[in-house]
Amino acid sequence: MKAVFVTGGKQYTATVGDVLFIEKLNVEAEETVVFDQVLLVGEGAEAKFGTPVVEGAKVEAKVIKNGKGKKINIITYKPKKGSARRMGHRQPYTKVEITNIVG
Repeated sequence: MKAVFVTGGKQYTATVGDVLFIEKLNVEAEETVVFDQVLLVGEGAEAKFGTPVVEGAKVEAKVIKNGKGKKINIITYKPKKGSARRMGHRQPYTKVEITNIVG
């Protein structure tokens, strides 16, 4: 069974057993998280579409870890001014494993 759910302003497609990197959540490792904003549940002709969400549907996941992604180097400069600035960014994430889809 597949599901499409929303968290952190993004939509994710998931099946049971999938490991996803989602926007950082304020939960510790080994805790369970429930996503209740589910847009689609099922496959093929048995799929249920929400308007905007499917009532009673939820996606349960186990948090594996919280971390930061690879570093992105950013260089900004102003031409003809001799001004340059180097910055870096590491996006925080939460790694989750989908354990159950109800709907």
